[in-house]
Amino acid sequence: MKPTLMLMLCAAALSGCAIPEPWVAPYERERLADPMMNPGRDQLAARHREHVYTVREAARGANGVQGGGCGCN
Repeated sequence: MKPTLMLMLCAAALSGCAIPEPWVAPYERERLADPMMNPGRDQLAARHREHVYTVREAARGANGVQGGGCGCN
């Protein structure tokens, strides 16, 4: 029983070393490379997101934007 358990544990440990298949098929990559799929394509939304992040971060400044630690102006 013990050798069987050791064999199963070794097989489970070595199965994590296998190279995984890519999650995205090659024919799906074209759709994901479309500029519309870029999350930073809207500059206004990106600037707002950066402002909220930096104001709430408290470890650094708010990149020259007025506001307190609450995220309001």
